[in-house]
Amino acid sequence: MPYVVGIAGGTGSGKTTVAHALVDGLPGGAGVCIAYDSYYRNRTDLSPEQREQINFDHPDSLETELLIEHLKALRNGQPIDMPQYDFVNHLRKAESIYVSPHPVIVVEGILLLADSRVLEHLDLKIFVDTDADIGVLRRVRRDMDARGRTFEQVRDQYYASVRPMHLQFVEPSKRFADVIVPEGGDNKIALDMVLTKLRSMIGIGPASDRPPAR
Repeated sequence: MPYVVGIAGGTGSGKTTVAHALVDGLPGGAGVCIAYDSYYRNRTDLSPEQREQINFDHPDSLETELLIEHLKALRNGQPIDMPQYDFVNHLRKAESIYVSPHPVIVVEGILLLADSRVLEHLDLKIFVDTDADIGVLRRVRRDMDARGRTFEQVRDQYYASVRPMHLQFVEPSKRFADVIVPEGGDNKIALDMVLTKLRSMIGIGPASDRPPAR
């Protein structure tokens, strides 16, 4: 049965970097990464202007029930069609991604540890803890470069929803973590320790040819 790792943390904390470093640090084909962000609800019933007003930092914005259904399927050896989300138009893309079962499934997302329903399906829970100023600067760069936002839009969203939802949901969820990783992908010692645990859980010993944690 697959071993499921959940990774949460604040915006720009480096949780995606940690997730991919863990998958890359396993032998080829042993791990796969699933982004909780892919499961934002497909609000085709709303106009583009209305979709821009959605609080994407609140748990209700995510179709958590579909994520859980997919995790159950992967645990049972069944493949899934993981949705893709268009962060420019705030809609799901027409194309999904075929994901087959892997020995290790890494799921990452800001609110992943904030929903008790999800916690039941995670074997290892990690919280990436990075200073808020670093996270904000990373978010500004990402949203402006990859999502076509202006600085004013990023700033307004941060004060209107990102920061208050972090304080209400994300930060309190830290207490559910089994492991807290300070500074995200820069913490090579923590990544190596988690990789050692994962390799042990799936019955694979150390390998000199595995890529180093990034």
